Amino acid sequence: MASGGQGWKAMALAAALGGLGAPGAAGAGPKAAGAAAQAQAPAKAKGPAGGGILRALDAALGEVIEKISPAVVQVTVSGYAPADETASGAIVRQRVLGSGVVVDPDGYIVTNAHVVAGAQRVRILLPEGRGPAAHTARRIYDARVIGVEPEIDLALLKIDARNLPVLALGRREVRPGQLVFAVGSPEGLASTVTMGVVSSVARQPDPARPVVYIQTDAPINPGNSGGPLVDTDGNVVGINTFILTQGGGSEGLGFAIPSDVVKYVYESLRRHGRVEHSMIGLAAQAITPGLASGLRLSQDWGVVVGDVAPGSPAEKAGVLAGDVIVSVDGRPIDGMPSLAPAIYLHPADAPLSLVLRRGEEVLSVKVAGVEPRRPAERLADVADLARSTVPRLGVVAMDLDEQARAAMPELRSPAGVVVVARVPEAGQAGAALEPGDVIHAVNRTPVASLTALKAAVAALPPGGPGVLRVERRGQLSWIELDLD
Repeated sequence: MASGGQGWKAMALAAALGGLGAPGAAGAGPKAAGAAAQAQAPAKAKGPAGGGILRALDAALGEVIEKISPAVVQVTVSGYAPADETASGAIVRQRVLGSGVVVDPDGYIVTNAHVVAGAQRVRILLPEGRGPAAHTARRIYDARVIGVEPEIDLALLKIDARNLPVLALGRREVRPGQLVFAVGSPEGLASTVTMGVVSSVARQPDPARPVVYIQTDAPINPGNSGGPLVDTDGNVVGINTFILTQGGGSEGLGFAIPSDVVKYVYESLRRHGRVEHSMIGLAAQAITPGLASGLRLSQDWGVVVGDVAPGSPAEKAGVLAGDVIVSVDGRPIDGMPSLAPAIYLHPADAPLSLVLRRGEEVLSVKVAGVEPRRPAERLADVADLARSTVPRLGVVAMDLDEQARAAMPELRSPAGVVVVARVPEAGQAGAALEPGDVIHAVNRTPVASLTALKAAVAALPPGGPGVLRVERRGQLSWIELDLD
């Protein structure tokens, strides 16, 4: 992710009061000096003032942390990754530490997608009890990955537990300067709490992505990924995700996914295993003074429709290039950072409500979006389930033939087997595989057909090593199979 200054880098997070001396009464006699000192001496605190205020603040913050900490967990992930960035082909077992938030008492946990990327085994360390004991006493659970939303960098996990303490998700009003706390396991130090303020409520580092972040100066370090950013009432305002840093540690530039976005993704992943998106065929851009003058717009700020795709839902609803977007689903739109989440948070199965300004006229339109189908989903329609299921992996797969290559034209290797669906009840060894993954090799042995893949997987001994070479969204990685 590009950052503002040279030498800065975006880093995913998967691992005082000073005394002032009173001025002296220079040149005065002893009595005058004494009187001056007495006059300048601070009055003793009465009631809640002075130290009483600090003690009250200390007690209030302690109550907030007591409320938050039991629902914040440590996430440990094991898997395989390249030993270095060279082309040596060597792989090593890696261990990733992150954080998570319990959002349902029946064991549903939200964390970042990058924490569990390439995971073979995910374990949750749950605080046991309250107070100081919670820092050392832990319950350990194996977790299942229910779903992942890589575009927003969120994942949903599930452990077999009941009656867990939770933190609620939802829309929270935040403002610059608001006091917030980051809770998580930086560098594996569980239940770490840091404090800061909200620096900005609408940062969009990458205009191509729909997520807009809350920026904070609360110290955040590797291992905080997936942990909550909370307000002084103990409400989750965001999920800590990445930092901008020159030195690798916290430099006061932390970013959290807003709580309402987290709630939407959580509910979608729990219900469908993925996030359903609707396509309306509309492209927008920020209005500048020059654009406003040249297009004779009535305002020199906000968002204007730059393009409407032919035959798209937006065109059918009457949207035109040059329309100014006033609101989406009742949310006022004052710039691209407010448009992106408004469209992302819209339910895929409902029409989108747009208010537009066209010249001096204000129009209200309903756009019936359609969900774009992923290439792997289209391939699943033509797969022979009886022949294409790989039972041990728990997936449906197809040869990478001409039809598959046409649906996935930018593959790095033309040979392999494409995963088109998951069948968890058929097997769990390939639980880390996703539809759209292309399997190129098993334990370094290339597999160019479904038959070859089935034979290679069947030959793997129970408990033995099993590593797949997988291409996912243009990136190659290793995925370890759970052959227990």
